[in-house]
Parts: sequence; structure tokens; C-alpha cells
Amino acid sequence: MRKNKVLEFLIITLGTAIVAGSVYFFLQPADIPLGSVAGLSIILNKVLPFPVSAINLTINIGLLVIGFIFIGREFGAKTVYTSILTPVLMGVFERLVPDRRSIMGDPLLDIACFMFICCIGLTILFKNNASSGGLDILAKILNKYLHVDLGKAMALAGLVAAGTSIFVYDLRTVLLSLLFTYINGIILDHFIFSFGGKKRVCIISKKEEEVRRYILDTINRGATIYDVIGAYDGSHHREIITLVDQSEYGRLIDWLAKEDPDAFISVYSVGEVRDNSKRVPKPKKSN
Repeated sequence: MRKNKVLEFLIITLGTAIVAGSVYFFLQPADIPLGSVAGLSIILNKVLPFPVSAINLTINIGLLVIGFIFIGREFGAKTVYTSILTPVLMGVFERLVPDRRSIMGDPLLDIACFMFICCIGLTILFKNNASSGGLDILAKILNKYLHVDLGKAMALAGLVAAGTSIFVYDLRTVLLSLLFTYINGIILDHFIFSFGGKKRVCIISKKEEEVRRYILDTINRGATIYDVIGAYDGSHHREIITLVDQSEYGRLIDWLAKEDPDAFISVYSVGEVRDNSKRVPKPKKSN
């Protein structure tokens, strides 16, 4: 268990380092602040005599304090860790590579590289139940007190942060900042789903028992069975529902295509799964 925890925090550190590196080596040289704490730090750096890493650290600490006051301790050690580590790593980069220049030689290409690389880092964090902190905290506050959908709250917080660039940048940069903030959200959603999302697969099959055994025994997933009634002719069926990841989904669909090509299948994207139920141990077999 201890080794697993150490490995988990090493992976989270790697994801955080990727995020910090994408900000320092691509977002800052592009000088087009996206809607994030990093982008807000770049904006404030224009009017404050402090490095971006120091501003970022100050904002993150302030947001953590606000989060603990209004939301409580649900952030956990991982969010605190990543919120502090990200600006610390940016400070390390500032010392190691002080003469930082645009790697791509073009602001738009720098932004494109930032979005791609940053999304990889954030996906690693989300897959390990961590986040980068920052505006996530404001989004959770909006969600809790104003009942704004979490995704919309994140987008709103990001767009407001990007909009503050109007005080220090020209109109073209402001518009690019808002546009790329929106695009970045779409790309991040795609990355999270592709690498860490789940699929809810609903199956009506004449080979119900074979399907159930394949899900339970071969891909090692749980399933739920419901009685359903067809609206057209009132016929009774049983529907098997299971949650699988991308690789398991591919295996299940391939197997169904071979074993029961006439099966009725509906598939839904699932962004988050929570299971707070207490597991009941299986009874021991009596001799």
C-alpha cells in the first residue's frame, strides 16, 4: 500500500511538472494569457514587479484558503500538493533557464503546443484523482453556492480570467485569449475522455447469460440488469448495463459483434464515476 502511494505521488509529480513546463516554455513566450491561474499570473506580471511563478504561488495559496473556508477539506492533500508544486517548479525553470525564448518562433504555435502538452499533464492528474487546483476551486464554489454546473463554472471562471487581459493587452490579444481559452476547454474535455473517461454500455441480447459472464469473468467489470418493456409491442426484455474504459469497451464491442451481432447496444459517455458504497464481503463457503 505504501509503495502504491509513493508511486501515485510520483506520477502526480510528473503530471504537475508537465503542466508547469508547458506554462513556462510555451504559454509565457506566446504572451497570450489563457483563462487560468497561470494566464492571470502572466497578466499581473505586466503590472507587478514579481516573477510569474511568485504571483502564481500567491494566487494558488489564496484560492486554497478561500476553498477551505467556503468548501471545507474536500480538496485533500493532492490538490494542495499540486497547487504549491506547480509554481515552485515554474520558479525552478526560471532559475535553470532564465533566458527563455519562444521554442516554436510563433506565438500561435506556442499556444498550440501549450494546449497539447498541458492537456497531457492535466489528464495524468485527473486519472490519479488530482487536479491542478487554481480556478477549479472557484468553479467548485460556484457549483456549491450558486448551483452552476461544474463544467460551466470552470468555463465561466476561465473566460473571466482571460477577460482581465483587456486591462494590459490590445484588443487582438484579448480576443485571442478568449478564443484559445474556449478551444483549450474543448481539447481538455477530449483528452480526459479519451484517456480517462468511461463508457456506459447498455445491452439487450438474446444471449444474456453469455454476455453477463463475459463482462464479469473476462473483462472483470460489474454489471446491473434491468427489466425493460418495448414501447412498440410491449415485449419484455432484460437490459445489461456496465461501465467500462476505452480498451474494455473495444473488447466488449468486438466480442458482441462475433457472438451476437443482433444485440441492441446503446453507449453513453461518462465523465466521472463515484462509488461511496461499502463493500459487503462475500460469505465464506462452508466445508
